[in-house]
Amino acid sequence: MARLHEHQGKAILARAGVAVPRGGVAETPDQAAAHAASIGGPCVVKIQAWTTGRAAIGGIGFAATPTEAADHARRMLGMRVGNFPVTQVLVEERVSLVRELFVSIAIDDRERAPVMLMSLAGGSGIEDRAANVHRIGCDVADGPDAVSLRRAVDESDLPASAREPLLKCLGTLFAAARAVEARSLEVNPLGLTADHRVIAADCRVTIDDYAVFRHPELGIEIARELDHPPTALERVAYAVEQDDHRGTFYFAQLAVEPASDSRGLAGFHGAGGGGSMMAMDAITAEGFTIANFTDTSGNPSAAKVYRAARIILAQPGLVGYFGSGSGVASQEQFWSAYGLAKAFWELELDIPAVIRLGGNAEDRAVEILESACRALPATVEGYRKTDAPAFIARRFAELVAQNGNQPGASTRTWQPRPRRIPPFVGRADAVSFPIKGGCVWIDAARWSETKAAILANASGLLRDDHGKPELSLDLREAAGKDSEFIACEVECRRVGVDAVFVELEIPGLEEAMERTGSAPRSTAGARGV
Repeated sequence: MARLHEHQGKAILARAGVAVPRGGVAETPDQAAAHAASIGGPCVVKIQAWTTGRAAIGGIGFAATPTEAADHARRMLGMRVGNFPVTQVLVEERVSLVRELFVSIAIDDRERAPVMLMSLAGGSGIEDRAANVHRIGCDVADGPDAVSLRRAVDESDLPASAREPLLKCLGTLFAAARAVEARSLEVNPLGLTADHRVIAADCRVTIDDYAVFRHPELGIEIARELDHPPTALERVAYAVEQDDHRGTFYFAQLAVEPASDSRGLAGFHGAGGGGSMMAMDAITAEGFTIANFTDTSGNPSAAKVYRAARIILAQPGLVGYFGSGSGVASQEQFWSAYGLAKAFWELELDIPAVIRLGGNAEDRAVEILESACRALPATVEGYRKTDAPAFIARRFAELVAQNGNQPGASTRTWQPRPRRIPPFVGRADAVSFPIKGGCVWIDAARWSETKAAILANASGLLRDDHGKPELSLDLREAAGKDSEFIACEVECRRVGVDAVFVELEIPGLEEAMERTGSAPRSTAGARGV
């Protein structure tokens, strides 16, 4: 489910005709002061973060003047909720309520229909008052059952003059949820004023992932449930997944700094949900902070695994790269090995990597990975499904501990760097072929001495045409063979032939690294990412 912030949910309600407090979103203290000045009276400042209990963590403040609103914003902006900073606050008029109600509309998967929950006593602690919550069935087209809803309201102690406005508001809330294909919409509190107006004082909305593309007006960047606004790297990763549906690729950043008692940030690359969870437990038990969750499974292409590895290694401060999961029976693990080996070679990995490639063809996968990475400054070790996650996590911890620059030195941490690219790439005498998301380069000047190795590893995709490399199939067919060309590149390099290079694009990665301060110090000689 894609989450919306409070201010986004209230905008949906306002468009539907539900009353909401006056106010606006601020990203700086000056903007907060300006909103407070336009309100012209007491206001409330609230962090925009996907968390409950904002008041308990200092995320809600009351201000009588614009200066006080700015002071609250100054304190709140940048405060961490979980592992990520607050970037926005909502400044709203302070509304006097005589009654607080609770209303939620959600899809009941068991009933396969919407359901409305309503309590005539809202506010904090609603979970502890479940017995006093009315459950009202809803028709997808017509909304909440009118008879049940009216009975619940009429049997309440609400003033008679407030009942019709409330019933009208509840119907409008349902219409608003349906209009944006919300998976859930919660208003707590839904307030009653002294003059019996109904106003949404808070709002939480989630949108069905599969409906997001139909609602560009909502500005949802990633159709997945996250506990924080999408980071720059998460946006890049999501674009990769949307462009390549061979297997799955899920990337979420979890931390940008290690915990105070941690052994360091670990880049995490899993395969399969259950196996990934076990692996995360194992690496956490060894005292590491997990920087990200990544899953590439379901027969991912080598190109997809390569891009995933590049995105993981766009995070600075990692002490190691830990990969583990459970490959499904039909997933050939050597494709993942090719993608990882290419990424590690390009970035000249100098932090230890421990990769569990358990599954089909795991022996071949481990041999490819370790052989292709043998010349790197880092230790790269591959493991099989018989190697338990706890065992390889302990091995990872040993390698990290050994990775100081000298005896007794602190652990080396990863700093993103320019890609290593062979000198023949882009040269006028080189031969290139376009493929999905990039192109293949071949050092034609050395073709006579390298063609035997290249043709032996090209899976029939190339041929010799009067002393020069040529595709053996048309360009349209070749465009989808990015994984096979990656395999050719890695296999050639394993036998000492550096004459094939697959240049793959990752749109937005360089810009994302610049925005987060993790861009390589020098890009001399590097091409676009």
